[in-house]
Amino acid sequence: MAAATQAWAQRAVLRRAEMPTEAIRYSKMGLLTELPPFDRESGNLNVVIDTPKGSRNKYAYNFDRRAYVLKTVMPKGVVWPFDFGSIPGTQGEDGDPLDALVLMDESAFCGCLVEARLVGVIEAEQTEKGKTERNDRLISIAAESHTHRGIKTLSELDSTLLDEIEHFFISYNAARDKKFKPLGRGGPERAKRLVEKNRKK
Repeated sequence: MAAATQAWAQRAVLRRAEMPTEAIRYSKMGLLTELPPFDRESGNLNVVIDTPKGSRNKYAYNFDRRAYVLKTVMPKGVVWPFDFGSIPGTQGEDGDPLDALVLMDESAFCGCLVEARLVGVIEAEQTEKGKTERNDRLISIAAESHTHRGIKTLSELDSTLLDEIEHFFISYNAARDKKFKPLGRGGPERAKRLVEKNRKK
């Protein structure tokens, strides 16, 4: 048994030695700072999941602490209806990476890197304490999703689903004394321009 364990450990060390430096750096939670917004080979959007679907807890990555932290807890009976994450290599008006909602067949986990197909954006304004700023919600679909395999643009999603997404963000912000006001919906090209505009310099 001990010999088998030692052999496994040796193989693990060898595998790590064979890993490119880039991969090792990413494994140390450099995902949000080192990865580009779009995968260089597939062109898919890179999304690092912050809060999994079905969770009452809202998580966010704290760059100072270099760890995920608990930001808030939803009221009892209310959960996040979709996986929600951050786009590496971007910076929004609030100084944080851009957010992206990811539709997939099963929920992921906090810190999971998901390649997703960017299908559109819900353009919106958010008002808090008299200050209004843009808070657009990018909508994407996991590249490996079976349920939404054929969806390429926001207009192909069920309109009821889009209404529910907007309603969730309206009610979520209202519970925190914020006003979320949808302004319109755009397709993948508009969404991609938004990501490129907010690439971190």
